[in-house]
Amino acid sequence: MKTLAQLALTLTLTATLTACSTSPTGRNQLMLVSPSQAINASKAAYTEMLTPLKDEGKVDSDPATVKRVQEIAGRIVYQAIERFPHTRNWDWSISVIDDPETVNAWCMAGGRMAIYTGLIDKLEATDDELAQVLGHEVSHALANHTAERMSVAMASQLGLMAIAVATQDTEYADLALTGAPLAAAVAITLPNSRTGEMEADRLGMELAARSGYNPNAAATLWQKMAANSKGAPPQFLSTHPAPGNRQQALANLAPQMMGLYNPAASAPVYSFK
Repeated sequence: MKTLAQLALTLTLTATLTACSTSPTGRNQLMLVSPSQAINASKAAYTEMLTPLKDEGKVDSDPATVKRVQEIAGRIVYQAIERFPHTRNWDWSISVIDDPETVNAWCMAGGRMAIYTGLIDKLEATDDELAQVLGHEVSHALANHTAERMSVAMASQLGLMAIAVATQDTEYADLALTGAPLAAAVAITLPNSRTGEMEADRLGMELAARSGYNPNAAATLWQKMAANSKGAPPQFLSTHPAPGNRQQALANLAPQMMGLYNPAASAPVYSFK
């Protein structure tokens, strides 16, 4: 008969090995948290994050910027729904957070997005470059990266719990209970994996190109990001770690997407509620 410690270790290994899914690029993903669970957690986290900022008048405070961002994001979302029809029922939304010092943007599971004015203004981002940012962020949601990162956090907790049982060490138990919380906020504070970043780069560039935005803007965006990081690195780089050859990889990828790019087309736009 298995001891309690052996049982805990077995459950941890079984959960880690059997809870798998496949990303849009065919990559195996650890999924201890289902996409629907991640979406529900994201809904609560999004409200908790934005409510105090709204109370301070720091959300969607400039109508011109909001209109510009919604136009770009609306084109990206339309293409996302075309490729992934199940996302039609997501609660797609985007907020512009008035924070001139923060160079960041994110998209939670279920399509709830935010972009900070610091990214727009500090980088002097063009529409094509903003489309690359938003396409990249939307791609994280499409590829279930929120649930994946929450699953990684849960696996860490399960491991700590197994060690606590095996060693009867209360310090490990405390770490397991107070570690990274299984909430959607984890997904925008933990770094993405290098593989996840490459997936989001490729899919995001494709969505932007289909939306009428120049794929070459991805490389110029990262040039600006690198230039802006000479002092304190932007928050964007802490959660979106850049491989050393990322700018070159994006430049090499752009020609493959040019066949999808038609700037003369009047791209359809998703209407946010």
